[in-house]
Amino acid sequence: MGEARYRRIATLKTPEAFAEHVRSLGLRLPLEERVERAPESPLAQPLEWKGRRIGNRWCMLPMEGWDGRFGESGAKLIWGGEAVAVLDEARANPNQLWIRRETAAEFARLRADLVSAHRRRFGRDEDLLVGLQLTHSGRFSRPKRKDRLEPRILYRHPILDRRFGIPADYPVLGDGEVRRIIDAFVEAARLASDCGFSFVDLKHCHGYLGHEFLSAVDRPGPYGGSFENRTRFLREIVAGIRAAAKGLEIVVRFTAFDLVPFHKGEDGRGVAETAPDYRYGFGCDRADPTRVRMEPAEELVALLASLDIDLVCVTAGSPYYNPHIQRPALFPPSDGYTPPEDPLVGVARQLEATAHLKRKFPSVRFVGSAYTYLQEFLPHVAQGALRQGWTDFVGLGRMALAYPDLPADVLEGRKLDVARSCRTFSDCTTAPRSGLVSGCFPLDPFYRERPEAAELREIKKRLRNDAGSR
Repeated sequence: MGEARYRRIATLKTPEAFAEHVRSLGLRLPLEERVERAPESPLAQPLEWKGRRIGNRWCMLPMEGWDGRFGESGAKLIWGGEAVAVLDEARANPNQLWIRRETAAEFARLRADLVSAHRRRFGRDEDLLVGLQLTHSGRFSRPKRKDRLEPRILYRHPILDRRFGIPADYPVLGDGEVRRIIDAFVEAARLASDCGFSFVDLKHCHGYLGHEFLSAVDRPGPYGGSFENRTRFLREIVAGIRAAAKGLEIVVRFTAFDLVPFHKGEDGRGVAETAPDYRYGFGCDRADPTRVRMEPAEELVALLASLDIDLVCVTAGSPYYNPHIQRPALFPPSDGYTPPEDPLVGVARQLEATAHLKRKFPSVRFVGSAYTYLQEFLPHVAQGALRQGWTDFVGLGRMALAYPDLPADVLEGRKLDVARSCRTFSDCTTAPRSGLVSGCFPLDPFYRERPEAAELREIKKRLRNDAGSR
C-alpha cells in the first residue's frame, strides 16, 4: 500500500514554499518565518497553573511505550508517558501498563527516572510537571491476546459492532459494572498520587471508554441519553478522586470532534461510511457526519471548567476507524487506508478546533495536538500558534518517538536534525497492533536494531501481499 499523491513536506525547502503550499490548499496555519530561541521564543515562556510553574510551552503527549527520553526532551509538561490501564480488562493490548498496588513502585520509579533524566540534562526540575494518563480501552480492549478483542461496550453501534465482529447478543456494560470501573479510576488516581505524579488525565478520546460515554445517546439509565447522564461517568470519577487523593490535579484529553467511520475503498483510499442520521459521533453533524460541529466540545469544556478542570488537551477522531482525522499522516498503518485528503487538511482542522475553543474559553489552558505532520516546519507553526493565541501548549505525539529532544533543539537555537523528523511512516502503530513494542523503527537506531524490526518488516510484507491478492 503506497502513499496517496500529495505533496511531501520534505520537498518544501523553505518556510515560504511551505506557506505557499498551505495557501494552495485553501488552509490557514499560524506560520512564522523565523524560529526564535529561548528566552525570547513564545515556546520558552513559563506558565503558572494551580500554584505550579510550568517552565515552557512544550508538552509530551502519551504514546505507547514509556520512553525514558521524554525527560531529556526539553518539554516541561509531560502528559503521561503512555496511557495506563486502570484494570486488567481495560488494556488495549497485553503489553499495556496497568497501575495497581503490585505495580505502584515501578510507576514511582518510572517517574523518578524521568525527572532525574530531566535534571541531569537541564540542571533543574522544579518547573517540570509530570502526570499520568488513566484509561479503559472499552470496545477496543485486548487484555489477553493482541489478536482477540474482549470489548466492553456501552451501547450498540451499528457500524463499529459490525466492523469489529461484535455479535448482536453481546452484553452491554451494566450500570453496576460502570460503577466498578469508576472505583478503579479513583483507586488508580490515588496510587498515582502516592507515586508522586502531579496530575492524572481522565482519557476521553480516540474511541476508548471515556470517549464512548460522550456519544452514548442510546444508552438508557443514569449513564446515557442526556448530556448530564453521558458525563456522569466523568463527574463521579472526579468526585471520587477529589475525596481520595487531595492535592492531585485532574486534567482531561478529549476528542473534540469524531466523524463517521471510514473504510478502505477500491483504490485504497479512505471512504466515509454511509450513515444517514448518524448520532454516534461526538462533535459531528448528524445530517452530514463528515462535517465538524463544535457545540458539543464547547459544552464539555464548560462542564470541565465548572469542575475546576482548566487544563485540557484537544484531539480528534480515533485510530481505529478514522485515523486520518486523528493523526494526519502520508503513510497509513498496515491495516489502514491511504488518506482521502492532504494530511495538512487534518492538521489545520485540529489546530483550528483548539483555537476555536481557546477563543471561547480564554481562562482554560489548552494543549494542542496534530503537529507532527508539519515535520521541519513544526516549530514555525508552533511558535505562531502560541503567539497568536491558538493554544497554550504544543503537544508532541509521534514526533516524540522519532525526535524526542526536538523541543530542546528548538529552545537552544540548534538547527533541526531533519533526518530524525517523523515522516509519518506509521510503524509506531503497525508494530503494537502486531503485538510488538511501539517505537520509531525507520528512524531511531535503538528500534531499528532490535529483532522486532525484522519481524515488523515481514509482517508488513505479508500484509501487503495479502492485500494484493484480494
